[in-house]
Amino acid sequence: MSKPENPLKMRHKFLDFLYWNLVVSVPFITACIAIGKNSILWLISYIIISILLVAVLYKFYCTHCPHYIQRDKTLKCMFFWGVPKFFKPESAPLSFLDKAVALVTTLIIVLLPFYWLWLQPGLLVIYLLSVGVIATTLKRYECRRCTYFQCPSNSVPEDLQ
Repeated sequence: MSKPENPLKMRHKFLDFLYWNLVVSVPFITACIAIGKNSILWLISYIIISILLVAVLYKFYCTHCPHYIQRDKTLKCMFFWGVPKFFKPESAPLSFLDKAVALVTTLIIVLLPFYWLWLQPGLLVIYLLSVGVIATTLKRYECRRCTYFQCPSNSVPEDLQ
């Protein structure tokens, strides 16, 4: 008889990374199309702002994650694979500032393209549905198995922590 599988996700696989990056690419590309139809300059600005905000998330949020704290020289998680660990790992729980920065940067990334999406209702619907899929899929399939217990979204039962 085989051992029962650990309900917690101790390590991510490369396929996790591919899956989540494909899922995240749908709203991102949808936003890029909406913005690009109106202004190439704003499209370039949106891409640069998104990259910078993801770097801010990486610094304030990811450095506390158990996947970041592992001894590997590069990060192997569902969103970043092979990215060097530029910052010192933080084993302390998320501070109020860390949580606020993570929330605000995520909101900016999600809300920034709304003006251009509003001008194109079909793309707005695709964008909203795809963001909804990301949020519900994360909560349903990742947050219930995540070892990042200090994360505000973590929903692992206490008896498994």
